[in-house]
Amino acid sequence: MRPVPNPYREIFAAPGAAGFSAAGFLGRMPVAMMSIGVVTMISEITGRYGLAGALAATLALSGAVIGPQVSRLVDLHGQRRVLRPAVLIALTAIAGLLLSAERGWPDWLMFVCAACGGCVPSLGSMIRSRWANIYRGEPRRLHTAYSFESVVDELCFILGPIIAIGLSTTWFPEAGPLVAACFLASGVLWLTAQRATEPTPQPRGDDHSRRSALRSPALRILVTTGVFSGVIFSSVDVVTVAFAEEQGHKSAASLVLATYAAGSCLAGAVFGLMHLTGPPARRWLLGVCAMAASVLPLPFVGGLGWLTGVLFIAGLAIAPTGVTIMSLIQHHVPRARLTEGMTWASTGIATGIALGAFVSGRVVDRAGAEVAYAVPGIAGVAAVALAFLGYRHVVPAQRAETIPPAQGGTDADGQDGGERRENDGREEDGRHSQPVA
Repeated sequence: MRPVPNPYREIFAAPGAAGFSAAGFLGRMPVAMMSIGVVTMISEITGRYGLAGALAATLALSGAVIGPQVSRLVDLHGQRRVLRPAVLIALTAIAGLLLSAERGWPDWLMFVCAACGGCVPSLGSMIRSRWANIYRGEPRRLHTAYSFESVVDELCFILGPIIAIGLSTTWFPEAGPLVAACFLASGVLWLTAQRATEPTPQPRGDDHSRRSALRSPALRILVTTGVFSGVIFSSVDVVTVAFAEEQGHKSAASLVLATYAAGSCLAGAVFGLMHLTGPPARRWLLGVCAMAASVLPLPFVGGLGWLTGVLFIAGLAIAPTGVTIMSLIQHHVPRARLTEGMTWASTGIATGIALGAFVSGRVVDRAGAEVAYAVPGIAGVAAVALAFLGYRHVVPAQRAETIPPAQGGTDADGQDGGERRENDGREEDGRHSQPVA
């Protein structure tokens, strides 16, 4: 009996794949560590939770604004030329924030440093663009690679807060953000040293090609839906901490939330083993519906035991939906703007995370945790409504992608397969024959 091939082993057979993926894991840890590390640091030093939350929100919103611009430069000039200067700016800003907090310098200076700290590059997008560069034209392997990276994302969000809070509370207050900065520097340097797998820069010579990836209607739908998804994630986090405190077991909140992430991690790992057929747009719509439906019972949970089970089930929809979004972005965004497009998706989620934390915190203060669990449910319903309304913008590209190319490397319209064009107001890069699962 022949052994069943392991898809994960197959994707790492490519030269350099293990190296850049490991560098991406190290460099992505600060995404999960920095905000909570800053909150812990400021609260330990000053006791001012309002200031701590405001600085964390500034970091998140700054990253949402600056991140896509960094990725756009990466598409133009390459990862090595852009990431190293960008991370140097980010590290300088983080160092300024730590010094300002430790020495009691003015609050406005800390906010300036936090705003500049948004120059942290989106390492997840950089890694996924390398996978796309290696397995362009091999949709099953690319599907597995994206699934693996979703698992890595979840591992970061399981381990990162534990490391950051533990360091800042048991060592010294600045330890969490400091170690996160070290992870960032090490990951970026390690990644940019691997030139063989770096995607080739895609210079743009005319005004049309310089347009933002966000001009794609499908990408705008995916990003906006991601905002509501981010509201779900952060509001679940905030309200769960409050709910656990109301139950008299605040310390259990981290374990309950780890179960939420573990559900997503497990689903992502299994999803990567599946060979799926059918349009990715339909899977995306089903995933959004599943995320929304899974959080609707939260206001009715009676204790931490039930809450843990509900959140584990809710987590099962996260990673598969995220993997499908990345596949859809590859369909809708030209290769010359792929990294930027992926970063916009992350930006939408980050914006929603900041918004969800703010709204759910206010609802907790005014009405309690059980009522505040309605916030992720409302966000989920809004995401479903938007997904249905925008579905027509996502589907046509999937149909176009399945058209077989003509002989001689041209597409169905007789154009060169790499040539971008306008089609019903939507830009394409001529990759019609490679549907991505």
